[in-house]
Amino acid sequence: MSSNMSDNDFVKNFSLMIGALIALAVVIFILAQIIGTKPAVTASVDQDKAVVARIEPVGQLVLAKAVSAVANSVVPSAQAADGQGTYQQACFACHGTGAAGAPKLGDKAAWGPRIAQGTATLHNHALHGIRAMPAKGGRADLSDDAVKAAVDYMVSQGK
Repeated sequence: MSSNMSDNDFVKNFSLMIGALIALAVVIFILAQIIGTKPAVTASVDQDKAVVARIEPVGQLVLAKAVSAVANSVVPSAQAADGQGTYQQACFACHGTGAAGAPKLGDKAAWGPRIAQGTATLHNHALHGIRAMPAKGGRADLSDDAVKAAVDYMVSQGK
């Protein structure tokens, strides 16, 4: 019988412990609800503006304009004066090989109809692109004068 009593005592103690743990969990849950529910803070318009000002980016990075501005400020007159140099730097890849249908330098048959359109049209096509040719031949760092000088050089070789 004594072993029977110890089993009953164990079940009684175990039940009391489970009950105490459940009661403790309920108390913690109620306290968490009371502490966790705080009234919503309404922000004023001034506070919203202050937050937006704090998280606003410090600056902006604009590479195309920066590269173009630096290139134009460093060597615009040298590029403009040297159409052959600009051709060799930027235009030779296509106009030296005929890639993508570009008229080859010195090919009078290919350049004849183009030259007949006039220098202004050729300059416009070179600056803004035409068919497979991108604007400025893909070299946004070139000044307009440098591109025009390269066109003039190619035209002089195609006459």
